[in-house]
Amino acid sequence: MASGVNAKVSERLAKAQRRLEEISALLADAQTAKDSRRLKELYKEHSELAPAVELYGKWQDAQRELREAEELLADEELKEMAAEEVEKATAALAAAEQELLLELQPKDPDDDKNCFLEIRAGAGGQESCIFAGDLLRMYARWCEVNRLKHEVLSSSEGEAGGFKEIIAKIEGKQATALLKHEAGAHRVQRVPETESQGRIHTSVCTVAVMPEVETAEIGINPSELRVDTYRSSGAGGQHVNTTDSAVRITHLPTGIVAESQNDRSQHRNRERAMAMLAARVNDHFRRIKDAEIEDSRRKMVGSGERNEKIRTYNYPQGRVTDHRVGLTVRRLKEILDGDLHAIHQTLRQAERAAQIEGGE
Repeated sequence: MASGVNAKVSERLAKAQRRLEEISALLADAQTAKDSRRLKELYKEHSELAPAVELYGKWQDAQRELREAEELLADEELKEMAAEEVEKATAALAAAEQELLLELQPKDPDDDKNCFLEIRAGAGGQESCIFAGDLLRMYARWCEVNRLKHEVLSSSEGEAGGFKEIIAKIEGKQATALLKHEAGAHRVQRVPETESQGRIHTSVCTVAVMPEVETAEIGINPSELRVDTYRSSGAGGQHVNTTDSAVRITHLPTGIVAESQNDRSQHRNRERAMAMLAARVNDHFRRIKDAEIEDSRRKMVGSGERNEKIRTYNYPQGRVTDHRVGLTVRRLKEILDGDLHAIHQTLRQAERAAQIEGGE
């Protein structure tokens, strides 16, 4: 773990604090309001500096409180009470310092990108498809809470409801950051509506989250693509079903495929399929480069078997357990209604702590 906030870091934060005060003054100036471009730049800089500066102020307050508590130790009459205050202030300072150090860790460059969210039914048959629909609703509400736009690009419905597969695009500030920890196998334990003897069934869905990238960023050669058009079988009315509006694009070197059929326009379906393909190819090569896995997309989410999981949703006990950080929250209904804040914060802190431990 990092040893503390050294003088160099403290000076950098003090400088950021002064700059934030300057920006606040500029934003309050009537002249600044006349320059929309300048105004946008200042707001962006303010939003980038504010979190660390706020935590820096909290750390400074904790330091001051500890000094004041230590000064009371010299008073014999207050010594016992002062010792308790010193203990509390020391713990508060350590917590404030850890929070500040976590905030100062390098951010993932993909965090602020739009992303593609893919949910697929795994082990569990129709119950898994129904749970895929539950997950989609959960993420849709999480997106609404965080003012993210979500749009379903492709879907395949289950026979008894829900989805065999569904792909959505998520757009907005910190879209990837707010969803990337959801990638993996999600296990549900509950009694299906069709279960007459009240037995608990276990089903699994897999989730993939991939940042959106420009085709040029990953060097996809148009000559390495095969584009097929076909008649859509999805929603959209008679027009969709009588024209070849659906598009399937295959990246020949990797065999990765993306398709879109939910729009009546072949042009828009092609754009969406290409965007999904670029994200998948980027994910594939990134994972090979990192030597994490051989088959990028399959390994990212696991095989869909019941024993592979990042999180369990247990209906009889009303709890959700994230196995990566050992967090159990007994608020199943609220979480399925999109309240992922506590889980997201814990995973975010664990990610930053791992960066510190790894010396990144």
